Amino acid sequence: MAVSPQARQFLDLVADSPPLDTQSPEQNRADLANALPLTGTPTPVSAIREASVAGVPVRLYLPDTAPGRKLPSVVYLHGGGWVLGGGFELFDTICRDIAVHSEAAVVAVDYRLAPEHPFPAALDDALAVVTALLDGSADLGVEIDPARIAVAGDSAGGNLAVVCTHQLRAHTPRLRHQVLIYPVTDARVGRTPSYAEFGDGYFLTERDMRYFVGQYATDVDPTDPRLSPSLVEDLTGLPPATVITAEYDPLRDEGEAYAAALNAAGVDTMLRRFTGQVHAFLNMAGVIPDALSARRVIGERLRDAFAARA
Repeated sequence: MAVSPQARQFLDLVADSPPLDTQSPEQNRADLANALPLTGTPTPVSAIREASVAGVPVRLYLPDTAPGRKLPSVVYLHGGGWVLGGGFELFDTICRDIAVHSEAAVVAVDYRLAPEHPFPAALDDALAVVTALLDGSADLGVEIDPARIAVAGDSAGGNLAVVCTHQLRAHTPRLRHQVLIYPVTDARVGRTPSYAEFGDGYFLTERDMRYFVGQYATDVDPTDPRLSPSLVEDLTGLPPATVITAEYDPLRDEGEAYAAALNAAGVDTMLRRFTGQVHAFLNMAGVIPDALSARRVIGERLRDAFAARA
């Protein structure tokens, strides 16, 4: 399938953007903030609160729910190459839609960004928040069920989500589900056919990925499993997974290979490739209708996971 007309419209909008490695992180963050109108119309939720969990800033999204009921919760880890996307606004519409469709509280994490806070700062923050929810020590002003916690993330946030599942594999209670949206699973940039096919001209470029890894993990061995979790050989015992990929994305092949590896290890995994789409389409609900479809798929998968017997 060709690039969808809506994705093509998005690509045309960003076609003249300067390469990330020609600007400072501050300039790149400011440019990304200009994309806020593309993220779509905010879906109403019951309540939004900003708080701190284990010293990490978070934003809590609450669905409509019966008073007094313990809520399942989804920890959401945003994308942006570990460098971009600080704050909550660029991922606000995603978190709202997931909260509504999953009928769960969504905890969006404002983890520390590179290069100011290099590897493993972002991972440490993600792990701290997820662990606090599993331990029942997160004070969010609402009852969260530690036995029904999931982790979700897109792109670099997908990388953090994968590593959290590995680090917390033996934790009791266990994570209930993982949602990996075009995740970075291999920091050895450029090794797959999808990089060769889509590494330039489809929003996320191979050059961008080299910039991101360089900013986040300078002088770190890229085979470190906390950077390249696809290199972990034993994937047994990980939580069931939903993996979302985009057809015209340099990260497509590594995400799909990881989904296949999970299934081979006996982990119940659903892979959904969105044909005609590009990296970051989930954010662009204002111009790409498939973003809303993907958000619904994610929310419904989480709702079913939370309803199932552990």
